[in-house]
Amino acid sequence: MILRIATFAGLLIAAATPAAAQADFGGCLSALRSTIVQGGVSAATFDAATRGLQPDMKVLDFLNDQPEFKTPIWDYLAALVDEERVADGKAMLRQWSQALATAESRYGVDRHVIVAVWGVESDFGKAIGKRPLVQSLATLSCYGRRQGYFRGELASTMKILDRGDVAPEHLTGSWAGAFGHTQFMPSTFLRLAVDLDGDGRRDVVDSIPDALGSTANFLNKAGWVSGGTWGFEVKLPPGFNTGLAGRTKKRPMADWERLGVRRIDGRGMPGGSAGLMMPAGPNGPAFLVTKNFEAIYGYNAAESYALAIAHLSDRLKGGGPIVTPWPTNDRGLSRAERREVQAMLNRKGYDVGQPDGAIGTKTRQAIADFQVRNGMDRNGRASGSVLDALRAGR
Repeated sequence: MILRIATFAGLLIAAATPAAAQADFGGCLSALRSTIVQGGVSAATFDAATRGLQPDMKVLDFLNDQPEFKTPIWDYLAALVDEERVADGKAMLRQWSQALATAESRYGVDRHVIVAVWGVESDFGKAIGKRPLVQSLATLSCYGRRQGYFRGELASTMKILDRGDVAPEHLTGSWAGAFGHTQFMPSTFLRLAVDLDGDGRRDVVDSIPDALGSTANFLNKAGWVSGGTWGFEVKLPPGFNTGLAGRTKKRPMADWERLGVRRIDGRGMPGGSAGLMMPAGPNGPAFLVTKNFEAIYGYNAAESYALAIAHLSDRLKGGGPIVTPWPTNDRGLSRAERREVQAMLNRKGYDVGQPDGAIGTKTRQAIADFQVRNGMDRNGRASGSVLDALRAGR
């Protein structure tokens, strides 16, 4: 059970200066210590984890960040489900086949979906995150918005340390506290992490089998139906009533078939029920999604995220790309293509840093300037038109 900590009036107000922030931080930690220790964590564990700790005020920038650019779904999927990730995922399926077979057998979840979660969440362990969880969560517990939520996650982190599941120096992750190969929040770890490798510890950082098994257990508890599909791409008949669409508006597959909905691959409809999802509106791809899609959605409540995992799992099985074109004349780019854009921008004198395929502020600003200089619409998007213009030497 996650410990919820009461508000500490006065102590938890964001400070105006770094020095004042650090002074308040010590008082805040003292109050947190009392409540967390009362919740069952040893004082020695709390003290060892927070000795000399200073706040990381940069995490508040991430907390309050409002992205200037909204990512179109075709850009999102182009980077998350590219040929590079498909090849890497197939290699992981081979390398970890024994652990995946155990997880699949024990929890009934398709191994391709487990590996797809791994690929989307951390690029198969390449991007786990480097921020110390205790520092990030303690800072977020004392300053900014949603302090109650982050105090619960800090208490859960202390319990993980108290139990010795993960080495303290390896307990790093995202600014918000997600950690491990498949990015569990600490409270989720306490509820659902499993010891698949049988060494007596649940370690989703240094044990890939534990991470894969824990992900399978999460999806199982979220309602995954063994042997079932997440869904599939469909073709809609002319004049279809798009008011019937909606991921949660489930109806029998037979009803969709009577309405003229057909699988894009020409196969027959399975049993069960599904909702119709049109993530880019009526002019883009459409999908019938089942209860298993809802289980994936429960991992991170965003339809684009769940679709990326679902589609990647199909590609890992040997399936092809989404058939229906996205409603854009300016295609999204793979990570290799994004790295190419960044490298060419650097050669033109822009400073976007080491080309890594991640489109951050520097890359967007450089693209926007390049677009203005070349008479293009200024949107800062790493897109096909930008890549083509750079390749053409403009």
